[in-house]
Amino acid sequence: MIKKWTVRYPAVNGEEERRAYVYLPTMYEADPDRRYPVLYMFDGQNVFFDSDATYGKSWGMADYLDYTDTPVIVAAIECNAGPNNERLVEYSPYRFDDPNYGHFDGKGKDTLNWFAHEFKPSIDSQYRTLPDRAHTFIGGSSMGGLMSLYALLAYNDVFGRAAALSPSLWVARRPS
Repeated sequence: MIKKWTVRYPAVNGEEERRAYVYLPTMYEADPDRRYPVLYMFDGQNVFFDSDATYGKSWGMADYLDYTDTPVIVAAIECNAGPNNERLVEYSPYRFDDPNYGHFDGKGKDTLNWFAHEFKPSIDSQYRTLPDRAHTFIGGSSMGGLMSLYALLAYNDVFGRAAALSPSLWVARRPS
């Protein structure tokens, strides 16, 4: 089961509405005393539904998790897909310049602070989670992969593991 709603999110340009998604495992309703680990994901629009996905093809996480009966909750927030590369600002914990894209004041620290101190506590209060570090994971690809690595390092007391698929390490260049 996937629940979808909107949340107020302190995005790049101030507060804005974002779609949030929560996947509950197949056994969630049948076993009301059981608690579950949580995987938090970046780019929530790409996690579950092809109709929401940036390029029309999602990761199909719910289909896979249902098929394998994996006992995990997945919570995701969509990114800022604005026309001026706002996603790069939102998902970079660093300021950086790129000859093709320009200058970016990375707001990734703010993004992750919101994930750890607003989104996670909200999910923990609404669903039967195992809220400790050992059962709290984070994942994403590309810029979401970079943010997942950053989360594991900067918020190691919150996130115990990260899935950093093809992380955009190019934004964390060494100063010349």
